[in-house]
Amino acid sequence: MSDLHIDPYSAPPPQAMTAADLLGFDPFDPDFLREPYVVYRKLRERGSLVRTVGGLLVATTHEHCSTVLRDPRFGHGSDPLGKGDPTKPIESFLLMDPPDHTRLRALVSRAFTPRMVERLRPRVEAIAERLIEELPDDADLVSGFAYPLPVMVITEMLGVPPEDHERFSGWSETLARSLDPMLSSELVQETERARAEFGDYFRELIALRRKAPGEDLLSALTLVKELSEAELVATCVLLLVAGHETTVNLIANGVLALARHNATDYLVKYPDRGAAVVEEVLRYDPPVQLTLRYALEDAELGGVPTPQGTAVLALVGAANRDPAAFAEPDRFDLDRKPGRHLAFGLGIHFCLGATLARLEGEVALRALARAAPGLTLAGPAPPYKENLVLRGLASLQVRLAAS
Repeated sequence: MSDLHIDPYSAPPPQAMTAADLLGFDPFDPDFLREPYVVYRKLRERGSLVRTVGGLLVATTHEHCSTVLRDPRFGHGSDPLGKGDPTKPIESFLLMDPPDHTRLRALVSRAFTPRMVERLRPRVEAIAERLIEELPDDADLVSGFAYPLPVMVITEMLGVPPEDHERFSGWSETLARSLDPMLSSELVQETERARAEFGDYFRELIALRRKAPGEDLLSALTLVKELSEAELVATCVLLLVAGHETTVNLIANGVLALARHNATDYLVKYPDRGAAVVEEVLRYDPPVQLTLRYALEDAELGGVPTPQGTAVLALVGAANRDPAAFAEPDRFDLDRKPGRHLAFGLGIHFCLGATLARLEGEVALRALARAAPGLTLAGPAPPYKENLVLRGLASLQVRLAAS
């Protein structure tokens, strides 16, 4: 017997469909932006699988989300290489299925092995310490610390000149919004413009690196003959956006959780718990809240038939608060043993930069704890960006010194 809940409403006509019709919740409701996990819990209580009035199958439990992320019968099911449309720009391998995903990921993954990433630790620590030194006593921790830290790291890895770092802010924020479903026509145009400008910039930088290669990742990628220029550009865009947008959210979400639980000095008392704290932040308030997959063939999920082409939404944020997988899931428990959270996904699409994100998160939270153990929140409740897939703060006003 399947555990399927169907919303008791007739489907609206396509032209009248809202985001709430499609998803089963309103992602733009201010209450949802502040605390989506209450909505996820109510959705999960209706069933481990919920069919929305828009026809989407929503997986709300850790078990079903894990299956969707790991089972090869579910994938992106798109044509990211544009083989059927020569005018279509190449997407990153993030949205590809094998064999294209396998080939491109293998070419890039060697730069993100644990050994390679660990070599970056001294540089990440130096950047974090410098940024903290430059913060005023009353600061926006997002713009002054959480954002520039991962941007500096990934741009240095790619060999982007320091004077160009600021140029990526607008591009990256726009492209991060492009991950959300049901974009307005205006946002679609903004995304296309940002993608084109980003691509033009990297094509120029690639040409320079071909003539005068350096020790950076971009120079190394230009030497890979199996990588076309279009694929190289798409990969660079992915690495810059995914390489810092999610980590910005990890750092800011972590500081907010620690401050709200009066634990900003926790890593001063227990400096060896840095990695465990990052894992609990990733579980408790993951930067990536959901991901969409399609049934690549006729399959079944939790006893529910999923014919080829069925769209399934894996609610990562709900899975990470599933009481069947985590004891007292709504409690921010710094002594919790790292579990099986899905913040970085599973299977072949497991986040390529997970090791780097974990290192940056650990370094950032440790450095901030050492420098400002008395950090407190300042001002009203911090505002969130109106993003659906990526959950992140627009700003986080803090007071570094205890009053």
